[in-house]
Amino acid sequence: MIFTAQVKVMPLKELLDPQGKAVMGGLANLGLSGIQDVRIGKNISLQIEATTADAAKQIAEEAAKKLLSNQVMEMFEITIG
Repeated sequence: MIFTAQVKVMPLKELLDPQGKAVMGGLANLGLSGIQDVRIGKNISLQIEATTADAAKQIAEEAAKKLLSNQVMEMFEITIG
């Protein structure tokens, strides 16, 4: 079976997100107020051939740990569809 894994990678909350801060400044310059924080991350879609959804999630998790995220600075979430 083919499963679609969505891997959402975001900077850790404890760390400064310079790209998010730049976007927040840009939004303020455009007159868009009320935005308290902006964090920029990545959304990665994987098509995985596996026997079960759990097996697909394990493959996606291994990919996220080994290549798709930097676990020192980022966290990831995986959803299987």
